[in-house]
Formats: sequence, C-alpha cells, structure tokens
Amino acid sequence: MRIIDKRGRDINYARISVTDRCNYRCVYCMPEEGVKPRSHSEIMRFEDILWLSRILVSLGIRHIRFTGGEPLVRRGMADFLVSFREEFPELDISMTTNASLLSRFAGIIAKARLSGMNVSLDTLDTGKFTSMTRLGDISGVMSGIASAAELGIPNIKTNTVVMRGFNEHELPGIVKFSWKLGFIPRMIEFMPLCGDLWGKETFVSSGEIFELLKPAGDWSPERPGAKKTAHGPAKYYTDARTGLKVGVIEAVSNHFCSECNRLRITAAGNLRACLFSSKETPLLTAIRERDEAASREAILTGIGLKPKKWNEAADGEGHMSDIGG
Repeated sequence: MRIIDKRGRDINYARISVTDRCNYRCVYCMPEEGVKPRSHSEIMRFEDILWLSRILVSLGIRHIRFTGGEPLVRRGMADFLVSFREEFPELDISMTTNASLLSRFAGIIAKARLSGMNVSLDTLDTGKFTSMTRLGDISGVMSGIASAAELGIPNIKTNTVVMRGFNEHELPGIVKFSWKLGFIPRMIEFMPLCGDLWGKETFVSSGEIFELLKPAGDWSPERPGAKKTAHGPAKYYTDARTGLKVGVIEAVSNHFCSECNRLRITAAGNLRACLFSSKETPLLTAIRERDEAASREAILTGIGLKPKKWNEAADGEGHMSDIGG
C-alpha cells in the first residue's frame, strides 16, 4: 500500500520522537531553562511505538527515523533499536542524535544494523559548542562520532544549522572534518522556530551557504534524474576533485513542500503532518487501546492536514525538542 495525499505526495517517511528530554539546551531547539518534561505515562512506551510502526508500515511507510530530544537519554533505547530491527528486517531505520552518549551505546546500536544516522554538529570550536548547547562538552560528541565511524554504521551525515555570527565561517572546516570520517556533511538553513532568535541578523540563505562552501570543493550539482544520495530534502553537490558530497537543505529560501514525504509523531503520540504547523492529530489513546481501525483513521486524518506550503501553516508554536527534530 502507498499513501498518496491530496496533493499527490507519496507519504513514505515517518519521524518518531521517543522522548522530549535532552541533555543539551541548544539555543535553536529549546529555551535556556529547558521545557517541562512529560511524565512517563504521557509518552509512548516502546511497545506502543512498535505497535504503531506496524500500522505505519502497513500503510506504506518505508523509512522510520527515531528522534528526540536526544533519543539515547531514554533508558533502553539502544536495546529497543535492536529489537525493532528484528521486527522489521527490511525497513529503512535511522536515528538522529547529538552523539554525546553514542560511545556508550555504539556497540549495541551496531547490532541494530541501522540504515543511517544523523549527527548534529554545529561547530568544531569547544567554546562555541558549549555556548550553543548551554550544557554540552564537545569531547563527548567527538568520542561518539569516532565510535560510529569505527563501527561502520552506514550513511552517517553531519547536520549543521548555519547561523550568521556564529558558525558561517566554519563550514569548509566542518565539511573536511566530516569527509575524513567518511560522513556526508549537510548544511541547514536556520528555520523560524522556537522564539526570537531567528531573524535577518542570524539567517543565512542557501545561496550564501553555497558561496561559503566554495573553499572546500569544486562543486557541481547532482545530475537531474540521478538517484538521490539519501532520504530527505537536501540538495547534494559533488566535489569534482574528490567525488565527495555535501548537502544543502533550503528549508526557508526554497522550500521543498511539494516533495515532502514525511510525518512527524511526537513522543506524546501526536501526529504532525508539517513541522511548522501546531495542528496535531492525537494517536495515543487508539494506540494504547490497540485499536487498529481507529489508529489508521487518525493517521489518514492527520495526513489530510498536510498543507501545500510550510509558510501557509507556520504559526511559530512548539519547540523542536517536543516536536521531534
């Protein structure tokens, strides 16, 4: 089965947040004081996520990415990934992480045979990293990144949110660092979420990002019609000298809404069809009651709320840690 929404988009990708908690307080993700954590009774249990995933796969979802908050702060997450892979041996399964806890769990995660992993990496500078995350120590991230590289987890990408006055001049260095590890670097336009930080003073467009990347390579875009490098919205460019790639995600200046294939499901079991819209379809009751018909109906209802364009739905509500980045 395939889910084709009313605008002809093939909805085949679900991002499931396993927790709203995080060991960082990144400035573009949550307020400095953090967000009030939900109680354990308010979020999906691993059994709920597994049951929901069976429904999603039956509806045509072919790629599930686990997000947070930080997924690995949830106790049992690494073991859950292994059991999830056993349940879905052919599914495209990935995870997004800040990598700070990755070295502790990498050995278990390797058994899950993930299809890919995204690692947040906004700077290589120790002081800037602490300032950005408010609580973080970059040494833990570097240990985690090294563990992932050593274990051979495939299709690892580094995600860099580009912000003027903070990290725009670091982009060539981040690209080269990622390449050395065999990762694919991706540069992301700063999105207008979570308060007043976003603005003309901090936003860097994809065109300027590309100019900033020029010292790192002799770039050419992927050929029209070529197989995409990976799931997701990034446009990829190849360095003519090395054949290595970099991705640029034009989340604001050149939105990809017409090709958006994803759903987001919060840790509280609410479905969001668009990151920028606060409209949510509750699923948790139907999931907890193991009501397959009601769950399928709610998922399809939520998909029906998917807007044509993000800026037609944007209302500025919600934190990335709660929605699932």
